[in-house]
Amino acid sequence: MDWKKNDIFQVTIEDMSDDGAGIGKSDGYIWFIKDAVIGDKVEARVMKTKKSYGFARLEKVLEPSPARTEPLCPVARQCGGCQLQAMSYEEQLKFKENKVYNNLVRIGRLEGLWRAEGEEAQSGAETAAGEEAQARAVFLPIMGMEDPWRYRNKAQFPFGVDKEGNVVTGFYAGRTHVIIPQEDCLLGVEENREILRTIRDFMDRFHIQPYDEAQHRGLVRHALIRKGFATGELMVCLVINGHALPRQEELVESLRKIEGMTSISLSVNTERTNVIMGKEIIPVFGPGYITDFIGNVKYQISPLSFYQVNPAQTEKLYSTALEYAGLTGNEVVWDLYCGIGTISLFLAQKARKVFGVEIVPQAIDDARRNAEINGIENVEFFVGRAEEVLPEQYEKNRIYADVIVVDPPRKGCDEKCLDTIVEMGPERVVYVSCDSATLARDVRVLCDRGYEVKKVRCCDMFFATVHVECVVLMSRAEK
Repeated sequence: MDWKKNDIFQVTIEDMSDDGAGIGKSDGYIWFIKDAVIGDKVEARVMKTKKSYGFARLEKVLEPSPARTEPLCPVARQCGGCQLQAMSYEEQLKFKENKVYNNLVRIGRLEGLWRAEGEEAQSGAETAAGEEAQARAVFLPIMGMEDPWRYRNKAQFPFGVDKEGNVVTGFYAGRTHVIIPQEDCLLGVEENREILRTIRDFMDRFHIQPYDEAQHRGLVRHALIRKGFATGELMVCLVINGHALPRQEELVESLRKIEGMTSISLSVNTERTNVIMGKEIIPVFGPGYITDFIGNVKYQISPLSFYQVNPAQTEKLYSTALEYAGLTGNEVVWDLYCGIGTISLFLAQKARKVFGVEIVPQAIDDARRNAEINGIENVEFFVGRAEEVLPEQYEKNRIYADVIVVDPPRKGCDEKCLDTIVEMGPERVVYVSCDSATLARDVRVLCDRGYEVKKVRCCDMFFATVHVECVVLMSRAEK
């Protein structure tokens, strides 16, 4: 059939893409339909067509899937943040598990990856999964959330104006910079709403204009809000297109009335850019950071710090990484892409020595400070690219590794970094990943060069989205 834009058709959703769009077929032609769920029969409108596939907009759910649920958020479809809120949480976890598993089998070519289920899926499955599991790589069940709502300890809200000229804040609609007004995202903390209302009221009262991207005018660009879940401490960092905020003492006075307010600062960003945060931070109130705990380790978090947004699940993720590292107290461990030292300090509790590497100087400053406030002395941090620091320290200083832990960005590990890992030959490699496609690619490289996968476990850090973290244990194959 020759499909035209705005044609209406009906289709049953049979699968879902990696980005959460429903997939259906009509006379062999493949349709991608956002907001549709596996098992839905839907009516959709043609938006864009290619030779063998097309994109359509969901118009009506004719027969809902058993997996479909009503989104709690009133702007779930307009906002680009939650791709899976119309899917039950149980089905979300299955989708994420299957996504990682399929990537490891298809891209990583781990044909023998064995899925532990039933009783073997319970706690301790990794040591009691039987002879079959011992002989093959084990894919363990995903670690889900006990309460998937209000889990985010960080949020960034853009400011703008609506058609009537009123100051608004919320989230960008998917793939646009159009602000969907929403001051109470159900994934964020409840304090966000009061903080945003306070900032908006301040702007209205003193006629302070939000930033206009097109004209590169206006002052207030974004508000960054962070909360320490273990401490209750709150941080507000206002991103401005300038070097000062008029009447800032009035805003500080209002924000300080909110329970837990610990740090208020300004981020200077005068560039024409989509990058949210500027490089210069101006403290306005408080020490310039908040503190939080993951397990027994205390962390100082500044506005520019990378810190996982889901603290409860982060503890599960890092505990799994620590378990997979198999530390007895005698090992030398390298933690690559270490950020502010979150994993490094976790590992240092059971390692003889930990070396951390991170390219962002401010993050290493935070990491060293975090080691100091926890009294952890068996860690050392390096600023630089992992693919440069690791070879240099290995070749020049002969610093070796019993275990290497990597937690790279979405693009995965650099090829040179993988080369050095193989050359150093640690007994174990623990790979923490936020992108299972690049994880599978890198795992394949290591498998082809003397390592074998032992265990894989996913951890759901991001309810209602397509993203998922996972941890892989690899051991050096016996010659």
